[in-house]
Amino acid sequence: MLIKTFASAVQGVDAITITVEVNAGGTVAQDKIGYVLVGLPDNAVKESYHRMEAAIKNVGYSMKRVKTVVNLAPANIRKEGSSYDLPIAMAILGATRQLNNASELQNYVMMGELALDGSLRPIKGALPMAIQARKQNFKGIFVPKENAREAAIVNNLEVYGINNILEVIEYFNGERQLSPMKLDTREEFSYTIGKYDLDFSDVKGQENIKRALEIAAAGGHNVILIGPPGAGKTMLARRLPTILPPLNLHEALETTKIHSVAGLLPPDSALVTQRPFRSPHHTVSDVALVGGGSNPLPGEISIAHNGVLFLDELPEFKRTVLEVLRQPMEERRITISRAKITVDYPSSFMLIASMNPCPCGYYNHPNKDCVCSPGVVKKYLNKISGPLLDRIDLHVEVTPVSYEELAKYERTSEPSSAIVERVVQARKKQDQRFEEMPRIFSNAQMSSKMVRDICRISKAGTVLLKNAMEKLQLSARAYDRILKVARTCADLSNSDEIGIEHLAEAIHFRSLDREDWLG
Repeated sequence: MLIKTFASAVQGVDAITITVEVNAGGTVAQDKIGYVLVGLPDNAVKESYHRMEAAIKNVGYSMKRVKTVVNLAPANIRKEGSSYDLPIAMAILGATRQLNNASELQNYVMMGELALDGSLRPIKGALPMAIQARKQNFKGIFVPKENAREAAIVNNLEVYGINNILEVIEYFNGERQLSPMKLDTREEFSYTIGKYDLDFSDVKGQENIKRALEIAAAGGHNVILIGPPGAGKTMLARRLPTILPPLNLHEALETTKIHSVAGLLPPDSALVTQRPFRSPHHTVSDVALVGGGSNPLPGEISIAHNGVLFLDELPEFKRTVLEVLRQPMEERRITISRAKITVDYPSSFMLIASMNPCPCGYYNHPNKDCVCSPGVVKKYLNKISGPLLDRIDLHVEVTPVSYEELAKYERTSEPSSAIVERVVQARKKQDQRFEEMPRIFSNAQMSSKMVRDICRISKAGTVLLKNAMEKLQLSARAYDRILKVARTCADLSNSDEIGIEHLAEAIHFRSLDREDWLG
């Protein structure tokens, strides 16, 4: 008897429907299994027979000893992982006439790894699978219980969270009623949006740095923090997502798809409603950072999509790792090509990096002496390439907080909720400015031509910028960056024109472009 059911394979952040065809019939020799699996399966799929046999027997059914051919179509797509256990097992039970309503299998998508007792283990990519199932007008989808809320985000699709294969068998035998998971996506989104454990009110002092991060959040600018150990660079960076504009529903769905494919969603979770914050260690490989593998998976830059990528101790990262960031930072997506497949992952993130000014960490420290030999400081900073620095708009010097500031227990700093209101208002002005430019969403993304058209300055501003370029010995690449940041400063003050005060503030945040910064 020939039975079909359907599974799903994830490629990039999208899913492809896989047809599971099982034909069972004819006797086999007593010492033969008579089981054939075709359709380009990997080892995990090939090993599924033994898991399925034990699971089916342990729930009271049997793997009948008949010639069984399993085909996973289309055959040119490699099938990877153990999530095909459930659809193959159900199709085998249907083909061996152990289900009363086997013809109904073709109306559903099923995915799940079987344990030997028949229980189901969670899978990756349930959300894109559910989206694809709805696109192709399937009646419903069966997934492990832990993935049910994630899949139930998709409307107009019956999502069944299953603990054990016996529940599915009894459903198709008419012996059990299953209730589909119900989830109000908008209610779930509004309930959890923008809830963070960290807050800028925890930070004492560092008003200059907080202002720099506010500008960065308002304009989507990349930031590098330079300062000695213990000055608060990491603490400040971790609070940046709390002042970014809240995710909208489209961004939340897009972010959730990536985290689902990467297997990073916690059990029983639904939407990702907080801006991602990723902080890879400096030993990370270039593949782990941008994504890859024989079956390409998203890297750190894609997992940080719509959020923040924090690179602590930037000069300690391998040069090759940092260089692969350049193209994704410009195009806000990464294309990974392999011999048989090419996938695109979005990677629209804000980069915030931190570094010590020298190997010992105390160059330019107000109280401690630097013990690095001459030339070592410059060599240390030269580990970061010019093209990468060219993509970072704000260079901020972080100084240690004095004892007097730390001891002011009664002082309450401005909370993130107050800062984010100003950031949101500035972003609204940018939305209006770039509404006819589909690929531009913030000031940081402006091209040089757009800077000339949008960031016009007065004669007094031109004189100020000219003097700053000459007296502070700023490099040529600083010119556009200063104008972009000045435009954001003007947006934060709700000004249509870039004033002298906005230019002065933008010039202040270009430390590494000063040729005399190293003395």
